[in-house]
This record gives sequence, structure tokens and C-alpha cells, in this order.
Amino acid sequence: MEDRLCYDLLIVGGGINGVGIARDAAGRGLKVLLVEKDDLAQHTSSASTKLIHGGLRYLEYYEFRLVREALQERERLLGMAPHIIQPLEFVLPHRNAVRPAWMIRMGLFLYDHLAQHPKLPNSKCVALQRSPLGQPLKSNIDKGFTYADCSVDDSRLVVLNAKSAEKHGADIRTHTQLIEATRNDNHWQATIHNTKTNQNTTVEAKIIINAAGPWVAEMLKDRLHVPSKMNVRLVKGSHIVVPKLFEEKQAYILQNPDKRIIFAIPYHQQFTLIGTTDISWNKSPDISPTINQDETNYLCQSINSYFKKSIAPEDIIWSFSGVRPLYDDASSNASKVTRDYHLDLNKENGKAPLLSIFGGKITTYRRLAEHVMQHLEPYFSYKRGSWTATEPLPGADLPNGNFERFHQQLAHDFAFLDAITTRRLAHAYGTQALKILATADNKEALGTDFGHGLTQNEVDYLMSQEWATTAEDILWRRTKMGLYLSKEEQEKLRDYISQKQ
Repeated sequence: MEDRLCYDLLIVGGGINGVGIARDAAGRGLKVLLVEKDDLAQHTSSASTKLIHGGLRYLEYYEFRLVREALQERERLLGMAPHIIQPLEFVLPHRNAVRPAWMIRMGLFLYDHLAQHPKLPNSKCVALQRSPLGQPLKSNIDKGFTYADCSVDDSRLVVLNAKSAEKHGADIRTHTQLIEATRNDNHWQATIHNTKTNQNTTVEAKIIINAAGPWVAEMLKDRLHVPSKMNVRLVKGSHIVVPKLFEEKQAYILQNPDKRIIFAIPYHQQFTLIGTTDISWNKSPDISPTINQDETNYLCQSINSYFKKSIAPEDIIWSFSGVRPLYDDASSNASKVTRDYHLDLNKENGKAPLLSIFGGKITTYRRLAEHVMQHLEPYFSYKRGSWTATEPLPGADLPNGNFERFHQQLAHDFAFLDAITTRRLAHAYGTQALKILATADNKEALGTDFGHGLTQNEVDYLMSQEWATTAEDILWRRTKMGLYLSKEEQEKLRDYISQKQ
């Protein structure tokens, strides 16, 4: 077998955990192949609430280790990718009927002190009727609290980790699925199938990493033929996007009578993102989840109980749902299932190892990858130790780490672009935006404008550098321009991609 088809790691799954492990492993000198049967972040990793956060509500379930780790990672990720991750102030309106004030204060005190966060402010009490923060809220809500977390472009976080992994030598293959793998004494022999070319390839790997997310159990049973004592619990979460409910930049965390919480988050300047729901998913992960009427009504009612401006189902511009592959801790309530992760290392009879990932959350993906590398340390001689916490992700090498200064310079250098476009490009790509804009001195030099500043240069960059192959990849994962482009403009984009392929 050719050497190019022999790998140290074969990683199955192109979500945040898979690409995070690929990045860490490749940077330590391992030869890595990652296969993803669809697009990067096409499933769970693009259907999050778009937050990098400690998980304030997890304190109620005594998940102190998880919250501490997530808070530590929040600080690290903010430094690693300040273009796609930004600090965000959260307002928690208080109602005694849900949780007493002392409980909220204690939770926020713990949240402030479980990990150092010099980049973010501490929590505080606020009189909402005397503060601009309370202006969008109903007049019967007179007190609350504020605290800080971060927002993130989740699907771009996945892509940037994949780009970093590729930079360090990883082989990233989208639209490629693992058909079957056979275990030998010192390696796995695997058949992978490219759905675009309809070709099979046989590869060898010393270890397989099962990071298939919702498919982790199916992968073990049907493709790898390896039993596991761990189980996965599938939970559907749905979100809606509506015209913005408030002008300010803060977000809101709302407590419902059932003790669940809902976020209302500023989204792409013109919208508010609302979510999420938690419903057990008993169907196959191959069935794409969609929001149902009960979930829609639940989210609308939650908003209407707090905000002066009410919403109805007909106000929804976009909705999305995802299936979270949580570690099954036997909880009877879907919203109480742990968000912590568990690693299952199988080394049956001394044969080639297999490591499967159950659970996890986007905030702790980098730490999860480090834990994976610790589990695999007996099998490899790494060229270096832990490294991912300090190396910026692609585009994050901003002058003095100052995003606003970089954006201002970008707007000055490319003054022919409108302010909304330059800010969008700066946020999405950071310094990589310069590869899209290149030496253009007018808008026409960027090629066809598909609408709202999405140009041919950007589309070409996404196809050649970020694994985009369809209009949906571009409109809903690499960018969120699907919120803006008309049906005619989207069809024009599809025609261009079809001609280019």
C-alpha cells in the first residue's frame, strides 16, 4: 500500500470535535485523515445557540467541573479568534416565581469566580426600570442581573479549525464517508467513499477516532463492529430568527415557568436569534430535524411574556434545528441531560485502538481534543505537547489583537465597499479577508455581485479554500447571506457554482 494512504489517525466526523482533534493532532506531528460524509459543520455544529459560555444553568445541576472548564476555555477562545468570537453582555430579568433572587446571586457569584476572566466584567444587579437595558422589557419587570459571556459564529469556528489542521498537514476530505473498517493487530484497514466522485479508497490508520456526533453509536455498531458500554442521548434543539426586538447590543436570558431558559441574542445586525428548545429525538439522525409548531409556540410565548414587542410565528424569517449527541446519563428530562463529554477508548485484545466521543459542547471542544491526545499518548511520540491554546486561528492575527482597529483599517483601504459589507468580512474572515479583496481598487474588480455584498471573489475563495461545494454551504454555513439574498439572487449563485464545478 502506498505510504500516502497510511495515517496515524483516521477521524470520522467534520463537526467541531472532529476538526478540533485533527488540528491538535496534526500540530503535534501526527499524520491525520479526517472524513466527513457531508459538509463541515452541516449538522449539530452549525445548529447551536452561537455562544461560547460557561453554561450558567449547569450550576443548578452541580456540574461545577464542566462550568469551570468551559469558563476557562471561553477566555482562551476569545484570544484565539477575536474576529468570530465577541464579548456579549447578558441581561437576566428576575421573577421570584421561577428562582429566588438569592439563588441567582449565588449562581452568578460562582460563575464569576470559578475561573479568571480578565477580558470580561463581573456580574451585577440592575434596576431595569431605571436602565436602558430594561427599555425593551415589560413594565412589570423591575429588577434583574447582568453578566458576560461570548457570541460565536459556530460554523466558521469549525471551518477555521479545519483550515488550521490542514495548515499543519491534516488531510481534510468532505463528502467522504467511512463505509467499513477492519481491525488488525497494529492498524485499521478502512474503506472510504467519496459521494461526489462515487469512488472508494482503502486507507490504513493506527487509530480511529469516532467523532461522528449523532452517528457515534451507529458508527460503532454498523461500520466498526465494536461494542460500547456508553450510550448517546439524542436531543433536538430548535431556534428561530426574527426582525430585531431591541436596538441595543446586549442579549437576554429568560427564565420560563418550567425552569428552562431561552436566549434572545442580537444576530447579524438586523435580527434577533431566539432559542433553544430541548426535546428527545427518537428518530434516526439521518432524518433532518425541523422545528415543530409546539416549539415555535413555546419560543414565541417565552418572548412575549418578557418583551413589550410581541412576536408571532409569521414573524419568523428563518428557523433551524439540530440534534445534539449528548452522553446518556439516564436523566428523565432532556434539558437536564449532561453537556459534559466522555471518551471511550477501546483497545480490545491489544489490537488497534478506537476512541469514541460521547457528548460535549462547542465551548469545550479544544480541551476535549487535548484530552483525546492525552489518551493516545502511549501510542505515539509527539513532536510537541499541548499547543492549541496559544496559536490564533486563521484570520485572528489582528494588529495588536484589536478587532475594531482592524475593521477601521479595512474600511479605509477598501472605501468602495459599504460599511455593512466591510464589517461582515472583517468578522467572518479577519485578516483572511485581504485574500478575498486582494488588490481590488473598485467593486467591479471583485467580480459578480450576487447581492448584498457577496461577490464572485468571496465565493471563489470559499470554494477553493474552505471546502464549500454548494450554495447552501455558502449561504448558511460559511456566511449567513441566506438571510439577505432573494430567491432570484440565490438561484444566480447556484447557477454560478454549477458552471464552476
